[in-house]
Amino acid sequence: MTNQHELSPSDTTLPHLTEAQSGKQDQRRTRRPAEVGCILGIGRNTVYELIRTGQLRSISVGRKILIPLTAIDEFLAGDTN
Repeated sequence: MTNQHELSPSDTTLPHLTEAQSGKQDQRRTRRPAEVGCILGIGRNTVYELIRTGQLRSISVGRKILIPLTAIDEFLAGDTN
């Protein structure tokens, strides 16, 4: 009998883990706000606030908000134009 709280090996890869941590190469060129929060060490709501105030560039696809990796680099470099 297995414990309900045990994870199978396929359940252990989380979207916010780096390539080295997950063992897989992530080739997506955009990230969701929660993932960007993990990358920057801030909360998801703060990411939405940065988007709302124009400090972090984003794109909308339907109801999804996606942040290009280049926008994260621009934000970190202080380039908000």
